[in-house]
Amino acid sequence: MRAKAASTDTSEGVAGFTARTFSIGGQVLNAPKAAPGLHLVATPIGNLGDITLRALETLAGVDVIACEDTRITRRLTERYAISAQLKPYHEHNAATARPKILERLAQGASIALVSDAGTPLISDPGFKLVREVCAAGHAVIALPGPSSVLAALAVAALPTDRFFFEGFLPAKETARRTRLAELAKIDATLVMFESGNRVQDTLADLAEAMGARDAAICRELTKMHEDVKRAPIAELARAADTLETRGEFVLVVGPPPADAQIMAKDELDDLLRSRLRYDSVKDTVAHAVELSGRPRREIYARALELAKEAAMEGEDGEE
Repeated sequence: MRAKAASTDTSEGVAGFTARTFSIGGQVLNAPKAAPGLHLVATPIGNLGDITLRALETLAGVDVIACEDTRITRRLTERYAISAQLKPYHEHNAATARPKILERLAQGASIALVSDAGTPLISDPGFKLVREVCAAGHAVIALPGPSSVLAALAVAALPTDRFFFEGFLPAKETARRTRLAELAKIDATLVMFESGNRVQDTLADLAEAMGARDAAICRELTKMHEDVKRAPIAELARAADTLETRGEFVLVVGPPPADAQIMAKDELDDLLRSRLRYDSVKDTVAHAVELSGRPRREIYARALELAKEAAMEGEDGEE
């Protein structure tokens, strides 16, 4: 670590700010002035102790910290006695804030970009800023650290050799189901964000799209009430009514089984016709989902069609 214990000098630095220092466990440390450019600093996703030493040194050493919500970032800077100036940068003010940041960088300033939690740009503002900073020829420096995506993958007990990060699914039911049907074709572990008020509906839609796969519901990662539930998606969906919906969720869905075979449509029809002769549509569909590898919604719609055809044929026979 480059930081050194601070001296007793309390003189003010550039632009009226106090010396570039931060504190860990009551020990005050000096931070060198950060190099000019845009520093992308990953911040804790819940537990403030997850901040890296390099991140603290950089946050204390920059001229400005650009953040989504100054109130949230201030909790972090106050915890570590960092006095750098906080400026808001979020999706609602980006168009006006971005030129100001570029102007400061052109003057040789060092600026840190942070999100409310985790790594900047990952489902958070920053892409357009980084693109324009690069186009202007300024340095962009990444400081890796906490990420809810990687944290969820680590604890889900699902394959991690290949994964696809989806971010937030569409809020509207039809759009969400359409997107899940597309995601079901990807041969990799899937990672999705979801809000507490939609997580139960999303689990139901996941069960229809990929109910046979293993999954994990990760809630409030790194926080006091962290909770991870692991089970097949269909089982998690059935228990959705008992789920605590307060907090932030990351849903991790395993890939299709390596030996999974997708049943051809004519084979599916034969299976459904055979089962419908003596079983309900509901139980027939549940059986076909396990055997066919096809989406539940598709199977259910086809089972209804075949059940209707069988009923009409029965009526014709009676005549």
